[in-house]
Amino acid sequence: MRKNTNTLDPNAKLSWLERIAYGIGDYAGNLVYSAISAFLLVYYVSVVGLPSATAAGIMAISKIFDGVSDLIMGRIVDKTHTKWGKARPWILRASIPLAICTVLMFTVPAGFSTTLKICYAFLTYNLVSTVFYTALNVPYATMQGLMTTNSYERGLLGNFRMLLATFGTMTVNSVVTPLVKYFGGDEYSQKGWTLTFIVLMVCFLLLNLIMFFVCKERVVEEPDESAQSTKAQGPTVMECLKSLVQNKYWVLMVVFLFVLYFMMSTFFGGNYYFAQYVLKNEGAYSILANALSLSQMGMMFLTPFIMKKLGKRWTTLIGMIASGVAFILTAVAVPTGSIGFVVACNVLKGLGFGCGAATMFGMLQDAITYGQWKSNVQAAGMGNAASSFCMKIGSGIGTAALGWILSAGGFDADPTSAAAVASINVAVIWIPLIIGVISVVCLLLFDIEKKYDKVVEDLAAGRWAGSDAEADNK
Repeated sequence: MRKNTNTLDPNAKLSWLERIAYGIGDYAGNLVYSAISAFLLVYYVSVVGLPSATAAGIMAISKIFDGVSDLIMGRIVDKTHTKWGKARPWILRASIPLAICTVLMFTVPAGFSTTLKICYAFLTYNLVSTVFYTALNVPYATMQGLMTTNSYERGLLGNFRMLLATFGTMTVNSVVTPLVKYFGGDEYSQKGWTLTFIVLMVCFLLLNLIMFFVCKERVVEEPDESAQSTKAQGPTVMECLKSLVQNKYWVLMVVFLFVLYFMMSTFFGGNYYFAQYVLKNEGAYSILANALSLSQMGMMFLTPFIMKKLGKRWTTLIGMIASGVAFILTAVAVPTGSIGFVVACNVLKGLGFGCGAATMFGMLQDAITYGQWKSNVQAAGMGNAASSFCMKIGSGIGTAALGWILSAGGFDADPTSAAAVASINVAVIWIPLIIGVISVVCLLLFDIEKKYDKVVEDLAAGRWAGSDAEADNK
């Protein structure tokens, strides 16, 4: 372990400007991510004319490449050493090609044959999602742990990140269709889609520039130029992975994030059907969705104060318990047919999700820092990338599980049948409740706060968990 000689305080309390600037990075990222989630399939099918199964297949198959690229980018970040830091330079390097490729992704040439359109869609989607979005997002996530080792500040950064990410999603949902109609005359105009994403990507670039220039990396391990050993050149991939899997706190957070993203895929993916076939009120969908989103956003304004009193773990734990209670109450509400009762349940879910969304990435950074202290291996990039990989796999499996559950209930044959309605309830109520129990167990075991102050103190002094034993053997 080499002592940190960086002139910036690695345990610094950050300014409000820097906290907001970091959150702006996820606002910008969601101008791409949320556009893909909400509109890309619509664009491929209704504007480009691709078969829906083919369009969905392009996105599903590409998830595999996307997950692998996370691990590769994590390794690249760990090997990066520049005057700007390890992760920060990639914000500049990836932003411009990502913006260009996003515009190209929403500009499939109308004169191409169907086969060429499929090839073009596959290529541009993977350039965006697998290559350049990963090259931006993995370093962005890693920066949260490199801006400060202060546990509370990391929690605040996660809070600002998720709050502004939600605003980014709302922006995309609010402006894309009106802009497409404004520029193209109707929602299926290719010209409208192209010009809309040129506007969005100009905003994306400006926002990322703000984040780059305002945010600073303070947690820096200076390279030892006199050392000639392989270890001095940085840990190998296997050393990084070994340090991660032997770090119980990182493993607990990966399990937590995996099951959480699995649950979100089944829950959010089944919500429209829940309103339509379980509550028998299709129009209630937007009310239910907005009740959850608005309460989640409101809670994220309060979580900094809660974290200051209780810490990140207990804030998240209370949130997961609250959401679990809300799912139980939803099961009670369904037989009553009361939309108001279910809306109230969704408000409670949103409050619980807000606690978890605000704190989970801060806890992940603390776990990675603990792993560095425990093993003397700096693996911030790989730690964030591997967790991102697990989140994407969890999301993908959750989406597939939703389809399997609905199929098992005979949803395709008759979505109004008792078995189909039961399958929707399983996806929207009972799976989230089971996931909630697993999450609570992970959080109860995540007792890192008992030793975190010593971890930060030792790392700042150039020590690690085995330093004393290493000294005794010399």
